[in-house]
Amino acid sequence: MSSSARRARLLVRLDEDGRASVASLARDLGVTPSTVRRDLARLAAGGALIRTYGGATAGTAAPGRDPFDSRLVAKRAIGATASALVEDGQTIAISSGSTALELARHLVDRKLTVITNSLDVVGVLIDRPGIELVVLGGVVRHGMHSTLGHLAELVLHELRADTLFMGIGALSAEHGLMNDTIPEILTDRALRRAARACVVLADSSKLGAVAPAFVFGIDQVDTLVTDADADAGEIAAFEARGVRVIVAMSTERSLPPA
Repeated sequence: MSSSARRARLLVRLDEDGRASVASLARDLGVTPSTVRRDLARLAAGGALIRTYGGATAGTAAPGRDPFDSRLVAKRAIGATASALVEDGQTIAISSGSTALELARHLVDRKLTVITNSLDVVGVLIDRPGIELVVLGGVVRHGMHSTLGHLAELVLHELRADTLFMGIGALSAEHGLMNDTIPEILTDRALRRAARACVVLADSSKLGAVAPAFVFGIDQVDTLVTDADADAGEIAAFEARGVRVIVAMSTERSLPPA
């Protein structure tokens, strides 16, 4: 059996059962536990599953994302670092986006109330015993698995969160937060209004970039979590505007395709 076929069978098993141990997967696939662990590590890096102690659970990959995205290691480091800012018992909001999804993967065993318009975040956190999940209604954005529009904004008028953790397409100290999708603006602004604080999750490629849709100004951002490739000048510009900048470090390397 080829490695790609083996991984496909592994994912089918997780889709059917929800979770599985390394030992049971090795037995079902007729391979060694070490082979299964390597497969799990590669699939987890692409967001296709979630590694757990001794096995894995089914996960939801961000739509349209290359499983071997060169920025994935940075996004995973940002998600892990941002999770340390979350305290058990809090109510948090999580926006859509691949970096925000990486944060959610680190919250599966926490005790939280999570408000989100991301169906991918829902897929990661649903049925987790410590998570009370509040899912925003609205129109589902094609190809991005997120809800937008008037219904989502109406619901957010009734909700409050300690902190919004927000992925973003582009940001700068001068131009604020920007996205490529204009219909997303009002939902993002409503998420911000519902939260006392805002933590932006953005890998270094987003810093200093410009996108057509203005979301809100940098004065509404409390903390930025980025990666070690961030330009020192960009970091200084954000700090000069009163934004706390946290640089996420990682010892991982991007995985090449098999």
